[in-house]
Amino acid sequence: MNSFEYFKKCFRQYADFKGRARRAEYWYFVLYTWLISIAVSLVDMLTLGVGEDGMGLLGAIFSLVIFIPSLAASVRRMHDTGRSGWVLLLSFIPVIGWIFVIVYSCQDSQPGSNKWGANPKEIEA
Repeated sequence: MNSFEYFKKCFRQYADFKGRARRAEYWYFVLYTWLISIAVSLVDMLTLGVGEDGMGLLGAIFSLVIFIPSLAASVRRMHDTGRSGWVLLLSFIPVIGWIFVIVYSCQDSQPGSNKWGANPKEIEA
């Protein structure tokens, strides 16, 4: 599966909080989301302008559209490492929580099946 296929897969699983997401699937989704966000911000700055908060109309719309798929992909990524999606609440703790969430997101898949399903690496192989 190529990198953009992983991005599309996250959108096909728009609000699916069950199952597991491979590390590649999650990080390619983050990469493409980040790149699209930069492009949308540039279009906002060049055409529509930005508000006092630094976000334009297109940026706000994109943020709303991407919120649920991002949350779902993050929860599935935590499931893949053997953790509950509730671990993402650590991100509300400044710096320390962010570090934990990033480290957990970077970890390899838990081998074999866990309570959230079969290992996606083993399924694709």
